[in-house]
Formats: sequence, C-alpha cells, structure tokens
Amino acid sequence: MKTPEKSEVETLKVQCEGGDGALGHPRVYLNLSEKNKVECPYCGHLFVLKEGAKVSGAH
Repeated sequence: MKTPEKSEVETLKVQCEGGDGALGHPRVYLNLSEKNKVECPYCGHLFVLKEGAKVSGAH
C-alpha cells in the first residue's frame, strides 16, 4: 500500500480527482478545516494550507 500524497495549497477549498483513471475515485470538493488541512475520505490525500498563504473570505 502506497503512502497517501500531500499537497500544499493556497485556497480553503480544494478538489481531489482520485487519479489512476478508471481505478480512481469520483471528484470530490473539500473545505480545509480550522486547522488549515483536510484529508480526502477516499484516498487519504492530505491538503495543507501553504504557510503564508493569503486567503480571503470571498467566493
């Protein structure tokens, strides 16, 4: 079993597409928690807010 990936992001909303083509999972949209991170419930990919990222409350 391979280790889940980790990505640094600059937005509070992210999407995980599952990769691996037909063997992946459906695209899901995730919101980073108050801890500035979220893990994909399908594949475990971890998204972490990049240190110093300037995010706004705008849509």
